[in-house]
Amino acid sequence: MQEAFTTVFGGTGFLGRAMVRELVEAGRPVRIAARRPNLPDWLEAGDRVEAVACDLRNEQQVAIALQGSVAVINAVSLYVERPRAGLTFKAIHVTGAGQLARLAREEGVTRLVHVSGIGTSDASPSAYVRARSAGERAVIDALPKAVILRPSVLFGPHDALLTALVRLARLPAIPLFGRGDTRLQPVHVDDVARAAVRLSDTRPLERRLFELGGPEVLRYRQIIAQVLAHLECRRPLLPVPFLAWRLAAALLAPLPSPPLTRDQVILMQQDTIVGEGVGTFDDLGIVPRTLHDSLPTCLAAG
Repeated sequence: MQEAFTTVFGGTGFLGRAMVRELVEAGRPVRIAARRPNLPDWLEAGDRVEAVACDLRNEQQVAIALQGSVAVINAVSLYVERPRAGLTFKAIHVTGAGQLARLAREEGVTRLVHVSGIGTSDASPSAYVRARSAGERAVIDALPKAVILRPSVLFGPHDALLTALVRLARLPAIPLFGRGDTRLQPVHVDDVARAAVRLSDTRPLERRLFELGGPEVLRYRQIIAQVLAHLECRRPLLPVPFLAWRLAAALLAPLPSPPLTRDQVILMQQDTIVGEGVGTFDDLGIVPRTLHDSLPTCLAAG
């Protein structure tokens, strides 16, 4: 009898890799679906994991990846568009996500967890955020019982957030987005992965929308202060107007992989915290770890 897989689309990304590990530790057969698939180097004999090549834009590849799946997690994300390669926010977050949900329904998948992000809105000036919002609707239209999972800003070993702050700590002064007052609710990647695994189980859920943030709401400058304290170094914090950041992003936009984008600047102008009336870690029986307690492990890995 063929095994019933939990298929993780985007299973080679930062969050996807953590999800794969959580699924393996839970004893569930896992299929990794990615454009450039590879198996984790930590696998042991007996771990039931396979990898398939799959581009979310390719209907045939998605259909093949879904075969034999009982649950699906869509952790595919695109942060920088490359229109010439067909990699746009609409193609990945809207069209691709909706197609995956439709094909999952046709395959008879009983549970789909779609990873989005806190703050999705059709009214956002960010094309990335608007696409995320449209993508949620496309998924629900195709598969009404899908679960939408919106994490806050992720942190963990080899992440984007802490790695960038460590690099900034080498400068004589650390530039702030505005005055550094934006409120964030940083959440450990492993906690989000554990939540996704529980949500992809077959147990019935009362909620279909979950927002996941860590136990602390911190201003951006407070996060920097925690990292500096852990590194045992002092640096002045330099407020930089958002207009200057937008100009910098515009100048960097022609680069193949710009270190700063307009959408990232926009995201840093709005709070990213869990809203009201949504499912949270409490509903899943998960106690998320704090940024402060996680810094030794996270930064040691860098």
